[in-house]
Amino acid sequence: MSIKRAIISGGGTGGHIFPAIAIANRIKLENPDAEILFIGAEGKMEMEKVPAAGYKIEGLWISGFQRRLTIKNLMLPFKIIGSMLKARGIIKKFKPDVVIGVGGYASGPTLKVAAQLGIPTVIQEQNSFPGKTNKLLAAKVSKICVAYEGLDRFFPKNKIEMTGNPVREDVVQIEGKRAEAFSFFGLDSNKKTVFIVGGSLGARTLNESIKNQLDFFADNNIQLIWQCGKFHIESLKSELGNDLPQGIVLTDFISRMDYAYAAADIIISRAGAIAVSELCLIGKPIILVPSPHVAEDHQTKNAMALVDKNAAILVKDVESRNSLVPLMVELLENEEKRKELSIQISKMAIHEADAKIVKVINEVLKSA
Repeated sequence: MSIKRAIISGGGTGGHIFPAIAIANRIKLENPDAEILFIGAEGKMEMEKVPAAGYKIEGLWISGFQRRLTIKNLMLPFKIIGSMLKARGIIKKFKPDVVIGVGGYASGPTLKVAAQLGIPTVIQEQNSFPGKTNKLLAAKVSKICVAYEGLDRFFPKNKIEMTGNPVREDVVQIEGKRAEAFSFFGLDSNKKTVFIVGGSLGARTLNESIKNQLDFFADNNIQLIWQCGKFHIESLKSELGNDLPQGIVLTDFISRMDYAYAAADIIISRAGAIAVSELCLIGKPIILVPSPHVAEDHQTKNAMALVDKNAAILVKDVESRNSLVPLMVELLENEEKRKELSIQISKMAIHEADAKIVKVINEVLKSA
């Protein structure tokens, strides 16, 4: 059975939005005439990113529970009821064959209503430790697509399908690009090169860990591609001046992530679910510094799923200012360790996750 009409719900962060758009793109690739509607949370980034990707989106008045005493918590029951009523109206009008949830506030009411109406439902969990919304929905949905082993601790085992997380294919295709990459960044292909990335917004701790120890790079003849994020670029330029040591490329945003990955001997990164899935496909030695500011400490759990298999090195955020750069130098000098990390992380790569997820959706529709 082909997919004619699908609703995809969720968002809040790029880690939810990107997989949602990737799933939509795959559905359209396999079913060019399919109609796809997104349901997001009003005021969240999906309300901009989804239309930019060419899809229609409806917004729900929904937000999460605040951990401190606030007036917003008093409004939450009304938001949930209002969102469920609006989601019901949207679903009845659109008449989808399937409703897909990717996590985030909006997916809760949308998937709950869809299940109540007897519509086939699928959720995609990006992290190694599920979010609250997906844990609450697990008993009601048809299938659960996951990217990590061991999630039967949280979800019914018979509903779990190992599909991986959809990634940006153009970003992970790095073979044969090494020479182009060094030319792009104006770096020397004969020198060891580190790529440090804190996400599009940047990561203050990572930036400070590097800024305070820039001498390490010159002293050890190491090149650096440093993606500091748009919130930090001006202050760093002001502090460091325009005369950075040779071999240091400081930028707020990298348009060619494939080149950054291709040039790197090691990669230092936060541990968001999509970033980790990309890094598994890249297969380079990595040091992960999980963000401590993520709900339910998801990033540490994502990182530990790799560390436990000797596929990555973890540095705690609170320790990174002192230990990150010395550990990086130690790893660069230890070729055997780098090889071992590359072998182990490559074993965890899951290819064509978007196709696997759409295959699960098709199977759910056949058995409906």
